[in-house]
Amino acid sequence: MVTQSPTVSLVLGSGGARGLAHIGIIDWLEEHGFTIRSVAGSSMGALVGGIYAAGKLDVYSNWVKALTRTDVFRLLDLSFVWTGLFKGERIIDLLRHLVGEQNIEDLPISYTAVATDIETGKEVWLNRGPLFDAVRASMAIPMVFTPYDYQGSKLVDGGLVNPVPIAPTLNDRSDITIAGKDEPVPQPTAPSNKPTSNNNRYSRAIKRFIAEFHSSAAHGRPPEWGFFDVVSRSFDTMQSTARLKLAAYSPDVIIEIPRNACRMMEFYRASEMIELGRRKAESMLRPLLSPDHV
Repeated sequence: MVTQSPTVSLVLGSGGARGLAHIGIIDWLEEHGFTIRSVAGSSMGALVGGIYAAGKLDVYSNWVKALTRTDVFRLLDLSFVWTGLFKGERIIDLLRHLVGEQNIEDLPISYTAVATDIETGKEVWLNRGPLFDAVRASMAIPMVFTPYDYQGSKLVDGGLVNPVPIAPTLNDRSDITIAGKDEPVPQPTAPSNKPTSNNNRYSRAIKRFIAEFHSSAAHGRPPEWGFFDVVSRSFDTMQSTARLKLAAYSPDVIIEIPRNACRMMEFYRASEMIELGRRKAESMLRPLLSPDHV
């Protein structure tokens, strides 16, 4: 059981529109007397956590619950480059207007957004500087949003290397660490090794990329980053490091949101996702409450 006025380190994972369930989790925690001392997040978790840390989660919640399907599409600004379909600037500009720009070091609670350096594959913690620069970098989902240029580095979605970024909270002196994350994807029971035309096409593309990369290196010039390059590097990094990160650290409570709850871009289902987060928090956290909190 948790103590009177328990303190929380909150870790929020990625998941696109499913990440709106984090709002329901936060609402439940506050309604039941928990005090959130720090937030660390990747991708959508960085967005929700950052807005909460700025004290404007109710403003964002009311706004996102009013979105229609048409509104969501209007927020997507085509990039016209091959590193991502959308620039993401329209969304970030709207959030800055809605929430107000703040520096992370001035926020009332500790906040860290996690991103991935696409060129090195390394995890990057963003805990200083403009809040929405950090959010934009952490939510740069490969193929969807263009990488974010940040202090000379190209940053993409933090979920590639740390889908549940517990490490930034390890030095917190809180009573409990709670993580909200996507439910694991079931593994196929009978994978097929039979080559297909798509496999052959991808194989040829990979070989071409490698050849072009070595050719660029031999001539002393950096390779140009294209759509395929970003996708290839991103998924290589994800496969080699995500499982290790999850195994290395374990929160006290994990609240999982089913992958089939909604699709990545279905933000017009915000009310449904927020309520789902609330129900999941109730299910996982109610047994921990002392009689005084029930």
